[in-house]
Amino acid sequence: MRTSAQHFDARTTALALAVVALLCLGLLTPTQHYLTPKSGMGYALGIIGGSFMLLLFLYSARKRFKWLRFMGPVAGWFRFHMLLGVLGPLCILFHSNFSLGATNSNIALMCMLTVAGSGLVGRYIYARIHHGLYGSKLTLAEVRRSAEPLRAAPGFETSIPGLHSQLDTIEAPLIGGQTQLAVLALARVLQVGVLILRARLRLHSYIRRTLRATAGQSPLADARRKQLRQAAFRHVDERLNAARRVANFQAYERLFSAWHALHLPLMFVMLIAGTVHVIAVNLY
Repeated sequence: MRTSAQHFDARTTALALAVVALLCLGLLTPTQHYLTPKSGMGYALGIIGGSFMLLLFLYSARKRFKWLRFMGPVAGWFRFHMLLGVLGPLCILFHSNFSLGATNSNIALMCMLTVAGSGLVGRYIYARIHHGLYGSKLTLAEVRRSAEPLRAAPGFETSIPGLHSQLDTIEAPLIGGQTQLAVLALARVLQVGVLILRARLRLHSYIRRTLRATAGQSPLADARRKQLRQAAFRHVDERLNAARRVANFQAYERLFSAWHALHLPLMFVMLIAGTVHVIAVNLY
């Protein structure tokens, strides 16, 4: 059975594909032959897109003011916020015929695209922290517990001695190492990826080398030794991946905090630019 998160990801993917198709259609089709920003459907798309961008602020309000609980759960408003953040700019782009115009409209358009791009970046970061640090550490603990049957496997301790102690040594700096500067958080993610790759290659090599060295000393049959090697490989990969999730969560959390501090002011700049554009269009 698919979880709600999986359904959400499937809907997000479908929406992304539909938006890409519409963007391609708008870019490749001479929309100015069918739409004009000053009247008709083109004008209506501008009103609709601008209204969608205004409604984005409802999510911020619902999240900050407890007395707005009657509006529904924050999670639902978050999905609504992301949907409007895609449909609003799409309507505005068709409203503008995917081209630049007067100075005030160009400023409003660039502000809107900046906010939309910032939202896409935020969605990417959020997807990597929405399980929470507790959930990531729980996954690591579960992987560690799953090693107990492997430890108890006949001949494991004598055939691959020190494997778990090496994993403990590798995990400690990954989980404990944190950066307080958001600007260095992305570098931390890249560093963790390199460290995990090096550790995986080194431990896989250690497992193969150790099993070959103990081949003449251990009574394990070749088939059993191959099975033990594959089980050890699998456990190393699972445990390193779990440690990477914890390490990356800490880095992405810093990134998300910095992103959030930038995204909200950008939305207010967009609101001001959009308001100036509407007033200029209607007055002049």
